[in-house]
Amino acid sequence: MARAAVIAQDDHHYTSTGLSSWKVGFWTFIGSECLLFASLISTYLVYKGRSVVGPYPEEILNIPLTSVSTFVLLMSSLAMVLALDGVQRGSRKLSLIWLGGVILLGSAFLGFQAYEFTHFVHEGLTIGTNVFGSSFFVLTGFHGAHVTGGVIWMITLWIMAARGKLAPADSLKVEIAGLYWHFVDIVWIVIFTLVYLIQ
Repeated sequence: MARAAVIAQDDHHYTSTGLSSWKVGFWTFIGSECLLFASLISTYLVYKGRSVVGPYPEEILNIPLTSVSTFVLLMSSLAMVLALDGVQRGSRKLSLIWLGGVILLGSAFLGFQAYEFTHFVHEGLTIGTNVFGSSFFVLTGFHGAHVTGGVIWMITLWIMAARGKLAPADSLKVEIAGLYWHFVDIVWIVIFTLVYLIQ
């Protein structure tokens, strides 16, 4: 009887496409986020090279340091995949280890970004210095805010796993969090390429 109720409840959460309504809804959310970042990236590219006063990108961007932070963020995506696998296997230990890895790597990326922002301000580049400063800080700042939100989400999942409330039946929660995390990583690859590598 209880099993039938669970099946009925599961069926209620699936769309005619065979996908979970939560997953379809979240893909829709990611679509809207794509539009947001597309507008921010487009704004950066439109105003690229139009600053009449320095500091200019080639004078201030630290590509080696940002390459390390990019690698750290990409490794967090690998940890996210392994965290989902741990939850699906029902391994509390693996879930805690890899969710903790995502949290640590995501926090490290934010630390790199905080250092970079602080360094830029000391070098005279602020959001109001020139067009480059305005578009750069808004674009990378919004991305950093998304990473911060993702880290908080992962901490919530880690606490659930620590309390034994993240069973294989709950793997969809981790999968959706993973979609968000991978999206944030992909956006950063685009930003890193267009802002840091192509000048």
